[in-house]
Amino acid sequence: MDFFQTPSNKNQFHHKKKRLTQDQVKLLERSFSSDNKLEPDRKLLLAKQLGIPARQVAIWYQNKRARWKTQSLELGYKAIQVQLETALAEKRKLEKDVERLKGELNSAHELLLALNNQRQVGGDNHPVVCSVFSASCDQEGAASSSLQLGDHVVNHEVKEFEELYACLIGM
Repeated sequence: MDFFQTPSNKNQFHHKKKRLTQDQVKLLERSFSSDNKLEPDRKLLLAKQLGIPARQVAIWYQNKRARWKTQSLELGYKAIQVQLETALAEKRKLEKDVERLKGELNSAHELLLALNNQRQVGGDNHPVVCSVFSASCDQEGAASSSLQLGDHVVNHEVKEFEELYACLIGM
C-alpha cells in the first residue's frame, strides 16, 4: 500500500505542465480568432510549433472557449439590459404624454360645457354640443381623434387638436 502513495511514483506518471510564454499565447489567440474549433491536425501542428504537448493545446482551447462563451453571454446581457432601459424610458414618456393628453381632453370638454352653458343663458338657440370625443390610432400608429360638435363631426390628427382647442377658446 505504501508503494502507491510514495511521491516518487506519483511524479513518474505526471510530467510538469509548463506555463505558456506570451508569444505562445499570442499564437494560440490568433489561431483561436480564426477558428474557435480545434481540428486534430491543427492541434498537432500548433503543438509542434509551440513545443508543448497536444493535450495542453486542447485544454487551452477548451478553457478559451469557456471564457469566450461567458464573455459573449455577458455582452448579450448588457445589450438586452440597455434595450430594456430604453424601452422603459420610452414607456414612461408615453405614459406622461397620455396623462397630458387626458388633461387637455378634460380641459376641452369642460370648456365646451362652459360655452354651452354660457350660450344657453345668453339665449343662443344654437348651443355648442359636444356629444362624442374619441381618440384612436390607425394601423400605421398615427393618432387621430374625432370631435362631434352639434351635427358636425370634426376629424383631425392629435397635433391638430391644439389648433382646434385654440379655436374653441377664441369662440
